[in-house]
Amino acid sequence: MKKSVLLVFFALAATMATAQNHKLHTVFIYSFTRYVIWPDAYNQGDFEILVFGDTPMANALKEMAQSKKVGERSIKITKINSASEIRKCNMVVIPEGKSGILNDVITKVNNQSILIITEEPGMASKGSNINFIERDGKLAFELNQGALTRQNLKVANELSRLAIII
Repeated sequence: MKKSVLLVFFALAATMATAQNHKLHTVFIYSFTRYVIWPDAYNQGDFEILVFGDTPMANALKEMAQSKKVGERSIKITKINSASEIRKCNMVVIPEGKSGILNDVITKVNNQSILIITEEPGMASKGSNINFIERDGKLAFELNQGALTRQNLKVANELSRLAIII
């Protein structure tokens, strides 16, 4: 009995930690909206973020979008399931466990000014623009300067100083 109660406790703690982790990712993603500079053609209408699959990340982003704006622009979160669904938007988020689709996303995005965000080790060096990693037990992010340049995206110095540059 004690073992099963302890097991349930650890499962709940892990779930809560994951939920908190996604909320922290969301805070970072919202901050990226202020420190990444898109070309003028991407600064009209809703600020749209496409998220792959049914993930806690999508739910956390939707919750954030209800109370935040990018300047005067509303934030719209759209769930997609394949790279073929990518259209003009501001960000594409590939959550942990979906990284196998990165090459398809890079091919589809090509040189469009769409920020690609991933969250598995090694993804920045494979072409994502920003990749979340854990470093010394804390959330950190890698920034792929070459990929950003190819996509005509600029990053403010404040963001570069906080990043691990790839």
